[in-house]
Amino acid sequence: MSINKHNIDTDGRLVVLGGGESGAGAAVLGKAKGMDVFLSDMGTIPEKYKALLDSHSIPYEEGSHTPEKILNASVVVKSPGIPPYAPMVKAIEEMGIPVLSEIEFAAGFTDSKMVCITGSNGKTTTTLLTYHILRQAGLDVGLAGNVGKSLALQVAEDPHQIYVIELSSFQLENMYKFKANIAVIMNITPDHMDRYDHKMENYVAAKFRILQNQTKDDYFVYWQDDPIIRAQIAQVQSEALHLPFGMDRQEDSAAYVEDGIVRFATPGDVWEIPRDRLSLPGLHNLYNSMAAGISASVLKIKKENIREAIENFEAVEHRLEYVATIDGVRYVNDSKATNVNSTWYALESMNTPVVLILGGKDKGNDYSEIEELVKKKVKAIVCMGLHNEKLLEFFNGKVDSIADTHTLDDAIAACRKLACEGDTVLLSPCCASFDLFKSYEDRGDRFKEAVRNLSPADNK
Repeated sequence: MSINKHNIDTDGRLVVLGGGESGAGAAVLGKAKGMDVFLSDMGTIPEKYKALLDSHSIPYEEGSHTPEKILNASVVVKSPGIPPYAPMVKAIEEMGIPVLSEIEFAAGFTDSKMVCITGSNGKTTTTLLTYHILRQAGLDVGLAGNVGKSLALQVAEDPHQIYVIELSSFQLENMYKFKANIAVIMNITPDHMDRYDHKMENYVAAKFRILQNQTKDDYFVYWQDDPIIRAQIAQVQSEALHLPFGMDRQEDSAAYVEDGIVRFATPGDVWEIPRDRLSLPGLHNLYNSMAAGISASVLKIKKENIREAIENFEAVEHRLEYVATIDGVRYVNDSKATNVNSTWYALESMNTPVVLILGGKDKGNDYSEIEELVKKKVKAIVCMGLHNEKLLEFFNGKVDSIADTHTLDDAIAACRKLACEGDTVLLSPCCASFDLFKSYEDRGDRFKEAVRNLSPADNK
């Protein structure tokens, strides 16, 4: 019997549920390590992943799960999108077969350093900025998790000394022995409540799994002003060195703002950068830059290199992404804002009157969180979704104008009528995209295409 460092029997049978980026990568890694591999997907496997599986002679099925081919597994790697209450997952667990995330599985085959970022909002930007800093500094670094390529595929075919990994709560659910050398929690606000029995404590516990197995030689970076994080810290044991960040200096702050200067104080290094030199605007991006800067500092990257990278980093697609100016109106794509807190940060960064596009699949949102900012900064709301009743009821009377639309074209047309020169049309929906679009990326891409097809000559 051959055992890897996470006690996975590499002579055994690996079954992978889900044929996307993470699943296909896990299958390739399992095959590379000599395991008997089978992949099963209830849906349709994208052609590029079929080609990857075929090139490694890995058998698979799509459109159904065949129990006889799954329940004989030694270990199962599950796509994060498959909920723990799915019937096949329940059947696997009843058989006593371990169920792992792709990240957990891959980590068993590498000793590389792991910089791991989670949070309800900001994790993608922080992950990409951290990766940008490390790569620009010349480190051998890979990008994985919710962004980049599958960690498992990289471990199998393109290994790196350091990985920067964006981790969702879904991925963290099936991680047990994995250790983050640097664990970052940006913030925690209600999200995915349907996955967690509508219990906030379950969601918080999933996020805090990122601290599992950390030692005194590791680091925990977090937003010091988040009451949920602070409350949970008091209930968990973590040997890692705590490096909090926030707007105001506190006794243990590793990053804070003073007189327009972002100051960093990490082990062995103290440095600063003017806030107006940050490439990304807005309060949320200030915190993203702090978290990335702290992480880079503890990895011993020179402060000059960190400053340069923070100054030249380009914005993340679908996150406060400038699209175009038509008839003096700025159009901004913030389609990645799929919860209320993300939209709060987007509105906070606006300095012109806003026509705000909201709507999609509501995840149990509490819109009162953005009520005051809406009253202060939003002149009109355009609801875009199949079911806008909740939005219309809440915001009616709180803005000068509110429109009810059910297609992207109608939403754009309403925005054109409502927006004046000097205004900003902001797509920051607060909601998931799945009522009208395939994904938030699809929603953002179609919004950008529609805006770019507008002509100044169009009649408003």
